[in-house]
Amino acid sequence: QVQLVESGGGLVQPGGSLRLSCAASGSIFAIYTMGWYRQAPGRQRELVAARTSDGYINSVDSVKGRFTISRDNAKNTVFLQMNSLKPEDTAVYYCYADVRTNRGSRDDCWGQGTQVTVSS
Repeated sequence: QVQLVESGGGLVQPGGSLRLSCAASGSIFAIYTMGWYRQAPGRQRELVAARTSDGYINSVDSVKGRFTISRDNAKNTVFLQMNSLKPEDTAVYYCYADVRTNRGSRDDCWGQGTQVTVSS
């Protein structure tokens, strides 16, 4: 079993910054892709940014130039530095990991979500 624990959400004013962290633990042999999705009220969950173990990054156009994803592969941790936040960034942010477990299965794993609210 794999657990993803997120931290770093909160309330911030427009133009402010937040840094999200997510640490994976448990029966992990390898993590291929690790990243962040978000879901705003009444909307579908969408990819924010994801990074593969060899450094390839995919992100949604609306966050390019403002959000930066990074990983510490040795610690099974992913970070999302969010700058120049806008009210439309308000959502629950979910950590995601594509994991090969020690038992050999390949699982999509999700964190519990952390709320990010951008408001004055």
